[in-house]
Amino acid sequence: MKLRDYKIVALVLFITGSMTAQFKLVGTVSDENNQPIDKAELYNQTTGEQVVTQADGRFEFVNIDTGDYVITVFNYDFDILEKKVSVSGDTTVDFVLSPLGEELSEVLITQRRERIFGLKQLKPVEGTAIYAGKKSEVVLLENTLGNLASNNPRQIYAQVVGLNIYENSIGGLQLNIGGRGLDPNRTANFNTRQNGYDISADVLGYPESYYTPPAEALSEIQVVRGAASLQYGTQFGGLINFKMKRPHTNKKIELVSRQSLGSFNLFTSFNSLSGTVGKFSYYTYYNYKQGDGFRPNSEFESKNLYAHLGYQLSQKTKLIGEFTYLNYLAKQPGGLTDTQFDKDPDFSNRTRNWFQVDWKLFSLKLEHQFSEKTDFSFNLFGLDASRSALGFRGITTDLNSNPITAPDETDAAGNFVNPRDLIVGDFQNWGAEARLLSRYKFLGEESVFLIGSKYYQANNEARQGPGSLETDADFEFKTDRFPDYANQSKFEFPNLNIAVFGENIFNLSDKFSITPGFRYEYIKTGSDGIYNNVIFDNAGNPLNNISERDDETLERSFLLLGIGSSYKFKPGLELYANISQNYRSVTFSDIRIVNPSFKIRPDIRDEKGYTADIGMRGRINNSFTFDAGVFAIYYDDRIGEVFNDRAQRVRGNIGDAMIYGLESYANWNIANSLFADADNYVLNTFVNLAITDSEYLNSEDIIEGNKVEFIPLINLKAGVGFGYKNFLGNIQFTHLSEQFTEVTNADRGQIGSKEEGTLGKIPAYSIVDLSFSYTYKQFKLETGINNLLDKNYFTQRATGYPGPGIIPAAPISWYTTLQIKL
Repeated sequence: MKLRDYKIVALVLFITGSMTAQFKLVGTVSDENNQPIDKAELYNQTTGEQVVTQADGRFEFVNIDTGDYVITVFNYDFDILEKKVSVSGDTTVDFVLSPLGEELSEVLITQRRERIFGLKQLKPVEGTAIYAGKKSEVVLLENTLGNLASNNPRQIYAQVVGLNIYENSIGGLQLNIGGRGLDPNRTANFNTRQNGYDISADVLGYPESYYTPPAEALSEIQVVRGAASLQYGTQFGGLINFKMKRPHTNKKIELVSRQSLGSFNLFTSFNSLSGTVGKFSYYTYYNYKQGDGFRPNSEFESKNLYAHLGYQLSQKTKLIGEFTYLNYLAKQPGGLTDTQFDKDPDFSNRTRNWFQVDWKLFSLKLEHQFSEKTDFSFNLFGLDASRSALGFRGITTDLNSNPITAPDETDAAGNFVNPRDLIVGDFQNWGAEARLLSRYKFLGEESVFLIGSKYYQANNEARQGPGSLETDADFEFKTDRFPDYANQSKFEFPNLNIAVFGENIFNLSDKFSITPGFRYEYIKTGSDGIYNNVIFDNAGNPLNNISERDDETLERSFLLLGIGSSYKFKPGLELYANISQNYRSVTFSDIRIVNPSFKIRPDIRDEKGYTADIGMRGRINNSFTFDAGVFAIYYDDRIGEVFNDRAQRVRGNIGDAMIYGLESYANWNIANSLFADADNYVLNTFVNLAITDSEYLNSEDIIEGNKVEFIPLINLKAGVGFGYKNFLGNIQFTHLSEQFTEVTNADRGQIGSKEEGTLGKIPAYSIVDLSFSYTYKQFKLETGINNLLDKNYFTQRATGYPGPGIIPAAPISWYTTLQIKL
């Protein structure tokens, strides 16, 4: 089809759309005392559209044709209400909800909501953001049955298709997820946000996330794939936004207390207070965790505090302030070789390795409604944080030794002789993001326009040098004692980023829309510091110790473009497609490493590429929901690691790559289909399948034709949920086929070689998890068994922390949680 043919089709669609008059359905939702109900959910059973009320109880459906509609209104604190509404022009209707006449069972509440909403994606417009035509998934934590106390990602993200997970975080202290060939390490290939603002160490310079909100505090986890690059930044993975629970709107104070015990001396305590008093609202929690881990040298302790304070300045203006604090200390048992893992996956030969995180996040947000059609938000946010890694990782000047098995030597008196390597990163950054969203008429249809801008500034510091000889968590440098320590450096990494972005939904008819968008970026990154170049003789004695400077400033600006489209065949059935440019900046961990086993190519540069999706999603008969599609990612100048002639890992741009695959999700509510009148029963099943392949296309290194790392061909999650009255249960099966961890596609390192443990595949694995819950009045008991069949497996071969080497995943374990809500 030629370009002029596309123009003719678009013109016909414009004319067709303008011939059909469309209207708005607006109104309020309130209780019997005429008090507005915030966040009541309204579902148009005829069209499949869903809206949520604002703080004043108002709602709005747009682009409604003339006809009769059945509207269902849902809120956990009120009886469900269904009402038939006739629309022949702009229509106003008010709903009054009655309080619950009886205490509903846990199963009945689950059924009520499931029958109304089922699988959830982000709406085309939410707040001051546009998601039309994008592949999006929403994890509803209130519907998740699993080990929330330990943030078990295998269960929490079970219904998000295609995610690859590093299961190396004891107690759920860190989240490590990737997908579509992206390294899962610390979720660094996603733009990670909390309530819409950045939470990673440095969005461009060091996008690793050392802080992850506890699942017990979340209402939703929003996942938007690669096309999110236009609104949220340039990461190839897209967006992960942790949406915290909001203040209770109908109580002055609500207490939720959850106390959990589990295997390996796990104890967690989560306690929250929430409520609304007049114009003031609040939600706050304190979360404490401690445990020993399943391997020796794995104990940890974590403290996490969060406060959300809101004030309704007027009917149209709200001010929200948030503060988050996290501090945790964890001992790290180190990695294993393949031989060690096969013999005993619980083994640890590192007794002096520690990791500490101190994280403080700030946010002040202004939400204002200029009119019924125009909304504005301004978010000022900041980070003051640090992370410290301390330990002996077996890295020496002997390039032929395996760092995993290298002994932590002691003298005749039993004292350690090797100082520990200490790496400290301090992160101070702040930013501001403004968004303006407006609805307007275009050729007889309502279109939506979004324009936004972001300013982001960071001044981070990184220092590496000798630590102490002891075994405790002493994070002080001992440079005076060990002046000839090989790995020493001190750097500042200033970053500046200014972005302008925009998208527009053009509704060409009541069924078809297109959403073009752009993002303009100006980035200025730099490094300013010194490192020690220590030369040793063959006996390991220092011959020379020279301090050398390494200063660099890199400025660039570029324009990213993208377009999405949506076609609704009928209510509840949508075809979507999108394509957008992506970009990933070189991080300061890419360009500055002091490690004799690693080298950095001096010409390393940013990654560029494209992401495209096309799929169909929908709902059939209030019982079957699905989302199935294909995707492709093209990487230009992908950053990775190859080996040089000295068997050192060399990091740089290693070639172009193509990643493509099929992603599908289906959920069948069997109870709704076969037992529609059996309200006290739950029975449903889901299947989540991704089939992904890849290839390096062009490369100066000898990797052309090889598979891209971190991609299992088969990524399958499936489960069955069941329940009766206040009892709920879930059994989940997870299977990932084998995947490569580096570009040579080696099966495994030679036994006894220096690469054993860090080089090779991750073998295929299959895991079963079982979970239950029971509710009685204000009490709730949750329990379950993870890795029910007690499989020995691993998901990561680390080249640095928390290894190096194989990081085993947890064996069979149990958990139990007692919750009280007052």
